[in-house]
Amino acid sequence: MKWQGGRRGGNIEDRRGMSAGAVAGGGGIGVIIIALIGYFVFGMEPQQIAEITSQQQGGASQQAGVEGTPEDEAGLFVDVIGANINDVWGGALEGYTPPRVVLYEQGTDTGCGFGQSAMGPFYCPADQSVYLDLGFWRDMETQLGASGAEFARAYVIAHEFGHHVQTLTGASQQARQAQQQARSQEEANQYSIALELQADCYAGFWAANAASASSGAVALEPGDLEEGLKTANAIGDDMIQKRTQGHVTPENFTHGTAEQRMTWLRRGYDSGDPNVCNTSN
Repeated sequence: MKWQGGRRGGNIEDRRGMSAGAVAGGGGIGVIIIALIGYFVFGMEPQQIAEITSQQQGGASQQAGVEGTPEDEAGLFVDVIGANINDVWGGALEGYTPPRVVLYEQGTDTGCGFGQSAMGPFYCPADQSVYLDLGFWRDMETQLGASGAEFARAYVIAHEFGHHVQTLTGASQQARQAQQQARSQEEANQYSIALELQADCYAGFWAANAASASSGAVALEPGDLEEGLKTANAIGDDMIQKRTQGHVTPENFTHGTAEQRMTWLRRGYDSGDPNVCNTSN
């Protein structure tokens, strides 16, 4: 994937290296287990897990970082990719405003509660921010079997930006309201799956248009899409459940199967049009 030399300015707040309160102390392992079990087995959303871990942490906190441009390669990658995603959406969605992107380690305060790296990358609608512990890239590759290619990582970032778009359009709020009226947890999960697959489609839409964005210098190369599809396959609910609990429980799916995630990522890429990303039909 080409990205070096791309415009910087992805609205980054870098909290890496800062104290995360009780995360590093006693009880931290227990909180990580809660996050892993809640996310991968019981189908809980990051906001729900953050609220639970906030209670477990007993008020742990991490001060805000300094907005600016990271100088290390990993931080620079997020900065350039974020700026490019913002440029693409700025040209496609009227009234688009960029999310804040917070880089952190282990755990950090969010508008949705205390966030844990074990939850993976997540978006908090309460403060319209994407939270990334960059150590997740390594875990995604070694523990989940995802691709280590740069586009595979960019796909995950673009997916979280997709959730921001859903907040701006009201799609996320509508889905949450429908979930509250659902007659069962399994029915409620269907609305979550629709949002996640739409975010995958939005990531494909971005990838198709990255090279034409005003930020320039960001473009896919031969084989990149296949690496993204490999990651979409690895993080399907069915694949994750097989790895974490040894069997599949479809009633707990919240993100979609491997096949569904690959299908919608490709659909967004092949069309290059966010209007094809209506997963609620």
